[in-house]
Amino acid sequence: CDAGAAIPPRGPRRIGGREAASRFRFAPVRCRPGSVRERARRAGAGARTVKICIVSDSHDRAPMLSAAVVEAKADGAEAVVHCGDVIGAMTLRPLLELGLPVHVIHGNNLGDSVMLHRLARESGGLLEYHGADARLELAGRKIFLVHYPDYGYAMACTGEWDLVCCGHSHCAGIEHVATVKGGKTWLVNPGTVAALAAPPTWILGDLASMQFEIRNLGQAAADLVASSRGTQ
Repeated sequence: CDAGAAIPPRGPRRIGGREAASRFRFAPVRCRPGSVRERARRAGAGARTVKICIVSDSHDRAPMLSAAVVEAKADGAEAVVHCGDVIGAMTLRPLLELGLPVHVIHGNNLGDSVMLHRLARESGGLLEYHGADARLELAGRKIFLVHYPDYGYAMACTGEWDLVCCGHSHCAGIEHVATVKGGKTWLVNPGTVAALAAPPTWILGDLASMQFEIRNLGQAAADLVASSRGTQ
């Protein structure tokens, strides 16, 4: 897999038995200044998200996932979308301290969905666990998240979405897909941030200009890879 290669085009398939996305709504809470809930409240109070960090297939590599989000935040990202295969819910806990809203779905490796629900509930709205797929609107853009690339390609072809994000293949790619409505939809796959059989990659997306850039984790993340392999 070459990072930056186009996602292989595949014709739409009939998708049956799709699990409905779960939604969470939280009652207002009184927040301590500087707390996770207070940062979540400020993040959602009139903020217009423009840049986002798109990640996938972190497979319990919390340090590498956190390193990607730290880099993205430094480059102006205001939200994180995770396209599945988190596995252990605690992988996401370090992200809450960074103060960015996080939208996550599960992949074929479901992991502990009960703990994901619990962590989302305890985050005070900073983390939203959507289930098998997610329908989002950020910066006025309609975004669909799903784990599987063929499902993502099919959804991009509908022309109902400005952006479709997928994962699973561990192969980063960006493609402008022709739709049945005569337009085009962006389909992006950030690859695997965990560096499993591929370089550790993520995508920085600008929803204002609809520009997307595949990023490789820096040297600090490379050191994390070497360290994690040395302990296996």
